[in-house]
Amino acid sequence: MAVTGTKRHEGDSWDLASSVGATATAVAARRAMASKGPNPLLDDPFAEPLVNAVGVDAFIRMMNGQIEHVEDDPAFTPKRLAEGMAVRTRFFDNFFLDAAAAGVRQAVILAAGLDTRAYRLAWPTDTVVYEIDQPDVIEFKTRTLADLGATPTADRRAVAIDLRDDWPAALQDNGFSSQRPTAWIAEGLLGYLPPDAQDRLFDNITTFSFSGSRLGTGYVPDIRGRIAKRGKEISERWRRLGLNLNWADLVYDGERNDAVGYLTERGWQTTVRSTQELYADNGFDFPEGATAVAFGDVRYVSAELA
Repeated sequence: MAVTGTKRHEGDSWDLASSVGATATAVAARRAMASKGPNPLLDDPFAEPLVNAVGVDAFIRMMNGQIEHVEDDPAFTPKRLAEGMAVRTRFFDNFFLDAAAAGVRQAVILAAGLDTRAYRLAWPTDTVVYEIDQPDVIEFKTRTLADLGATPTADRRAVAIDLRDDWPAALQDNGFSSQRPTAWIAEGLLGYLPPDAQDRLFDNITTFSFSGSRLGTGYVPDIRGRIAKRGKEISERWRRLGLNLNWADLVYDGERNDAVGYLTERGWQTTVRSTQELYADNGFDFPEGATAVAFGDVRYVSAELA
């Protein structure tokens, strides 16, 4: 199967082998890569079968470490790609586990894609995990994991709705309570939202969050600058993997509010970590090279509502 993609537009749709949906499969492929080998960096037993079920050859080769060696970019190797995904995945895993340790028993994964945390994290027994994504994505993952015999480790409730629609109402229809603290994550999402949609997302999260709620996300302070400076390089590396996608077509480059400033103004107490800091925390050397430069500007945010 080949990956397809066109420039984003209002009302567009996708599956896990097209447009922005393909990025969810790419993330799962890198989690599978990081879960392999004698000394795996992650423990995600479901990533590999999910990627195989999507059936995109380029992603299957990626997770198996079959990546063309690029002399001018030492960051673009299986080892470095696995380390980068371990950094990101551990941040959001620990975010949820820390929230659970603090007594939060309601979690929401926005644009869940092929996220498997509802199946692989050690949730307290009374935790409810809501996964929100497009109906076709939710149906595919639910069916594939059921066929594998996978069982959620929490009360998983799939909410099949586009984030551009009234997802808070759908969430409440599935039992969500705005009178209980919630742990929310928006992983790898913000750049794929138009600027006004990013604001609406944070507004809705704030409106439906009880005191003590937490939010974990990542963002690029200057996404327009990243597109201008590194967009072609990112797309070129995708093409070397066999992906016919232009990264600049998938993200929105309009002027947007700073995520941290916006959340702070709405009562969230934020902590921001750089990619380089998280590499150091995990005992990895931050690599040189174009890929490292392109993705080294991600800021990881954990916030709590007073």
